[in-house]
Amino acid sequence: MADFISLIYITPELLIKILIAFSIFLGFLLFRKIVTTIIFNTLLKITKKTRGDLDSNFLLAFERPVRFLLVIVGIYLALSYLLITPNQQYFLDVFLRSFIIISITWGVYNLADTYSGLFQRLIGKLGLDWDPILFPFISKSFRFIVVALAFTIIVQEWGYNIQGFIAGLGLGGLAFALAAQDTVKNIFGGLVIITERPFSIGDWILTPSVEGTVLDITFRSTKIRTFAQAVTTVPNSTLANEAITNWSRMGKRRINFNLRVPYDTSSEKLEKAITRIKDMLKNHPEIHQETIFVNLDKFGDSGLEIFLYFFTKTTIWGEFLMVKEDVNFKILSILEEEGITIALPATSIHFKDNISFHKTNEPASD
Repeated sequence: MADFISLIYITPELLIKILIAFSIFLGFLLFRKIVTTIIFNTLLKITKKTRGDLDSNFLLAFERPVRFLLVIVGIYLALSYLLITPNQQYFLDVFLRSFIIISITWGVYNLADTYSGLFQRLIGKLGLDWDPILFPFISKSFRFIVVALAFTIIVQEWGYNIQGFIAGLGLGGLAFALAAQDTVKNIFGGLVIITERPFSIGDWILTPSVEGTVLDITFRSTKIRTFAQAVTTVPNSTLANEAITNWSRMGKRRINFNLRVPYDTSSEKLEKAITRIKDMLKNHPEIHQETIFVNLDKFGDSGLEIFLYFFTKTTIWGEFLMVKEDVNFKILSILEEEGITIALPATSIHFKDNISFHKTNEPASD
């Protein structure tokens, strides 16, 4: 028991050193609080007064990494005060450098999230034609590269041979490649989608497997929100091998239908109504003027059929329906003003001989 007490006995000098080391650590915690609450808030207020938001994004991206790093520095200085051997000091130095790299990587990783937005504004100012679908892909690629570089540097800091590590990976490369065939297919499928640009983020697309609005594209898959508000994740390899209809890239949207009027409508009224409908479409601000057809098409089973074929300027579904409704009301007004009714489907039966019905007073037989 006495031996155990002697093992845990702390000399006054060691106790003082422990208290000083703990005070150093507490001091850095207090300094961390001052940096995050006062300095960062002051800098954010200053950067918000500037025109651009680059400074604000930079500060917000590195705020938490700096807070984390200050805690690590406090631990480093406290332990450096306590430990005296060269091996211990070397270990602490590598420890500090590793966490400095981690903190910088963390901040750059956070900045990459806003990087795509900054990149979009830069491309817009330069007047370059880049598809928006590239920006999140570039952001994710940039993050992957940053993490890979940080991992490589940290491994070398701890004395490991990165070339040997890569060579070791090469030994199991065949098994890894076999296991990751689907992942590789999806990555190449994503590259095909990005290079050929069949759609962009926000486009309304239709494929044999899904229909909806494109939300995001990653290395592996593309997320699409269906019209039922569900999010469907489709592997890029599947999309790259499917026929894709991009409804958002229509330059105009078609309207065509047959308008049926009774056979007893006079040719004068019918010709005037057709002319007025055609003039209305030609003067309508939301109708594309390239192709407009309004013609007496055929003699149908239930009446004379007027063929209408034209396009709206808008391709947005809701706006398209509003334009279509407006045109329909205008057509109804023209028909009412010309005294023309719309023919209903009907069938007339003509008998070759007259049919007569005779009433008899004979009692029914039992």
